[in-house]
Amino acid sequence: MDFLIQGLLLITWKQVVMYGVGILLIYLAIKKEYEPSLLLPMGFGAILVNLPLSGVLNQTSEATGTVNGIIEWLFHLGIESSEAFPLLLFIGIGAMIDFGPLLSKPKMFLFGAAAQLGIFLTIIIAVFLGFDIKNAASIGIIGAADGPTSILVSQTLKSDYIGAIAVAAYSYMALVPIIQPMVIKAITTKKERLIRMEYRAENVSKLTRIAFPIIVSFIAGIVAPASVSLVGFLMFGNLLRECGVLNSLVKTAQNELVNLITLLLGITIAFSMRAEEFVNLQTILIMGLGLVAFALDTVCGVFFAKLLNLFSKEKVNPMVGAAGISAFPMASRVIEKLGIEEDKQNHLLMHAVGANVSGQIASVLAGGIVLGFFM
Repeated sequence: MDFLIQGLLLITWKQVVMYGVGILLIYLAIKKEYEPSLLLPMGFGAILVNLPLSGVLNQTSEATGTVNGIIEWLFHLGIESSEAFPLLLFIGIGAMIDFGPLLSKPKMFLFGAAAQLGIFLTIIIAVFLGFDIKNAASIGIIGAADGPTSILVSQTLKSDYIGAIAVAAYSYMALVPIIQPMVIKAITTKKERLIRMEYRAENVSKLTRIAFPIIVSFIAGIVAPASVSLVGFLMFGNLLRECGVLNSLVKTAQNELVNLITLLLGITIAFSMRAEEFVNLQTILIMGLGLVAFALDTVCGVFFAKLLNLFSKEKVNPMVGAAGISAFPMASRVIEKLGIEEDKQNHLLMHAVGANVSGQIASVLAGGIVLGFFM
């Protein structure tokens, strides 16, 4: 009983706040089904690392002295020293993605690029608000709508706010079906949302599918060398998918590898959610800037589509531009749903998928560009 009382007395108000954050993340994962594979381990991990004298952070014995606990050890092994967890996750993501809709409509590459502009606009805003350039760059990359990229960039740049950035990135990814429709409807007219786009499926040869990840990796290595690990692992996963001779490995990458790394990444990132580092005004500001980054990415994608329509005979539904963010495949589904709400015969899914997978490539390239400029 005395030990229980002593333990309770060691709990600070900041740790109580983190227990609330952890419970909220678990609630969103279970009740709302928002990114449950990540938010649930992050939420539970946030509780574990904030227990008084938590053994997941350090272990003390007479024989070994003080050594790293399991979560701290995993953080140093998989994120801090090698960035292994985010990179390995990219192999699985690449193995899941079909670039066919993008290769059949190369114009969709432009939307992926345009929808990353919010990252760089947010970096400028963060610097204006007083963050140093490396922290500002780490905050801006939340706009990539890609959790592993956000974690890798913030860790590589040694940001002071890795935990807050990870929570913001994954939380807003989960909230794409809520955030994007509000932003899109605010900046488009009904007439624009009613624009029909016919989809004519074009055959993409196997040679093209195999050559694509190799060419993209090569170009990324020349244009943005710092992005090679990001783009390369994504494209390697896609090459596994498209080569046609490694089906068992593809299934492993899509399922066991992704599930295991996602689980470990979720609970490991909780190391950066310790109360003394997480509970401050900067965290609230980062969450706000993350929302701004997401909104700006959507806005930039939509307005780029509007700009193209000024010069193109074949009009693009501006909502498709919003799918250029990296939140795959949620953004595509959001655009399809919005299109059907306006016109039940206007299916935008395949166009949106093309823009969406383009955004997946563009987001990791943007991460590499940020690292190249600010490392």
